[in-house]
Amino acid sequence: MNQKMKLITLLFIATVFTVQTKAQNSASSILENALIKAKAENKNVFLKYSASWCGWCKKLDEQMKNDSCKSFFDSNYVIVTLVVNESKKNRHLENPGATDFLRKHKGEDKGLPFWVILDNTGVLIEKGRGYPGGWRLRRFITSLKKTSNLTEENLNIIEEIFLLK
Repeated sequence: MNQKMKLITLLFIATVFTVQTKAQNSASSILENALIKAKAENKNVFLKYSASWCGWCKKLDEQMKNDSCKSFFDSNYVIVTLVVNESKKNRHLENPGATDFLRKHKGEDKGLPFWVILDNTGVLIEKGRGYPGGWRLRRFITSLKKTSNLTEENLNIIEEIFLLK
């Protein structure tokens, strides 16, 4: 019985250690999978650049997942997040290669959150920076209108949700 408990404990520790040290998925594989899905579903890709320390990034995620508008985003976009700009102690959270994509999309000096909308072949259609509140909200809504099949009613609901902060 004592040997069995030791074995179970060792297996548990090994499992926890393996899960904690698992590397993040590469940015290129995340984006490649998103483009494949977008093409199959005839959608665009909504790519968010984020970091664990970024409160506005968390707020953007929260609002996009709000029950009132989540289905609008999900029915029009394949939504993915790439983690960039982490502190030294959290560098392991970054997706390898994500900074290269951030540079490619000309967002390296724009702050976070930074987002882009790509067509299902990977061509940049729209981009924006910061949380879409205040003056940025109108630009965000215009970008959604140009890159989706959202109705005016859908867009108005999204606007209301993002105004709530």
